[in-house]
Amino acid sequence: MAVTRNALKKWEKVRAFALGLPGAAEEFPWGESVAKVNKKVFVFLGVDDGSYPLGVTVKLKDEAAHAHALTFPGAEPAGYGLGRAGWVRVPLEEQVAPAAELLCDWVEESYRAIAPKRLTAQLDAQIDAQ
Repeated sequence: MAVTRNALKKWEKVRAFALGLPGAAEEFPWGESVAKVNKKVFVFLGVDDGSYPLGVTVKLKDEAAHAHALTFPGAEPAGYGLGRAGWVRVPLEEQVAPAAELLCDWVEESYRAIAPKRLTAQLDAQIDAQ
């Protein structure tokens, strides 16, 4: 399965955004890319080699954001019981997949749900300085 250029560009933007957040680090458990903060996953990035449909999985605690994410074709609560905790998998291969900016907003929300307060305060300071 070939990864579309548009989907790959979105994935690369989301990955770069996630890894640019304070204290974020990339790891590869289960053979897929994840971004972690404080040793906890805040976004599952999957694989970009075409072996599995490209997508991202984020934790959306805000009910409106969670419901909005699920309106996109192919979006679904994450497997392995994570969906019950607010995790949503959003595919990037769909024609009407969310824009990279919206995906980054969701990554930020997921980060804020997982990161310690000192790191979210650091993020707020960076945003205020811009």
